[in-house]
This record gives sequence, structure tokens and C-alpha cells, in this order.
Amino acid sequence: MDRDLVERAIGGDRDAYTELVRSSIDRSYALATLVLRDPERARDAVQEAYLAAWRDLASVRDPDRIDGWLRRVVVRACYAELRREGRHRRVEVRELALAEEGFVGDAGEHLAQRDQLERAFRRLDPDQRTALVLRHYLGLSLAEVADAMGVPLGTAKSRLNRATQAMRAGLDADARTALLPEGRSA
Repeated sequence: MDRDLVERAIGGDRDAYTELVRSSIDRSYALATLVLRDPERARDAVQEAYLAAWRDLASVRDPDRIDGWLRRVVVRACYAELRREGRHRRVEVRELALAEEGFVGDAGEHLAQRDQLERAFRRLDPDQRTALVLRHYLGLSLAEVADAMGVPLGTAKSRLNRATQAMRAGLDADARTALLPEGRSA
């Protein structure tokens, strides 16, 4: 990000902050959507994050690290959104446009795999889900994951490890359930 733009925003220039928001809001929304798994809640979290960022912008010490700072603000806003909503989860029916994804092959199998991954992902607690999103979806290093989550490196590693194990366990459980004869339960 342009250092001059960041410094002007830190100095209180609203136009510079607006430009900063424009250049980063898509990444922030993608992060929030992956963590919260709900587009409406993600929009709320991003809005809260950017309000908090404007309010706390003067606390940025290194303008070159604004991306990491904003990521941390968005993650905190996602956690706040999760606390606000509690454990209540809304179920959303989504249309899947396979043609837009360029998918070729057995659509039913593809949908089943996506459904299995989504179920396993939703079973993760917010910390585990956030660690997976930051590391595997956004491709951040472990140090960047720890920074974005505001935790020590060892904590980020353990959350990522537990998330990976939980995903495997969830996928294995779904696979075993799929192998049961119809009408039987595990």
C-alpha cells in the first residue's frame, strides 16, 4: 500500500482514508466471509472494523505494516460479531453456479464434496476457522497468522494443528456415515 496515502490517513485526511478503504475492502470482506460463513454478518463485521480502524488509525506505528494491522482489526470485528450472535447459526440456502466455476465432471460428486468440506468447516470453533482461513485461504505465514489473530506464534500453530485435525476427523466421520447402509445410523 502507498506509504504516503497511509501517512495522510493517519494524519486525519478523510479522502486518504477513503482510498485506503477502497483498496483493501474486498480482501477484508473475503476474510470476514470465510471466518463468519455468512455474507450479511461479514458485511456488518467489516463495517465495524473500518469504523474501529478510523477511530484507532493514529495508533499505527509503522505505515508499511498497515495491511497486517487492518487484518487484525477485521479478525477482532469477526470475533465481536460471533460473540454478538452467540452460537446461534442461521442456515442459508445458496445457489451454486457450477458453470461460473468452470467445473467439468460429475456435478453431484462435486456438490457432495463441497458439502462435506462446508460441514467440517462449520464444526470448527471460531479460532480454528480463523487460523485455517488466514493460513490456507489467504496464504499467510504462521507469524502473520499469529499477528492477525493477536496471539503468540505457538498458540497460532496449535490452533492451526487442532483445526486441521478437526477437519480430518469431520471428513472421516462423514465418510464413515456415507458407507452405512440406508436406514442405519452410526
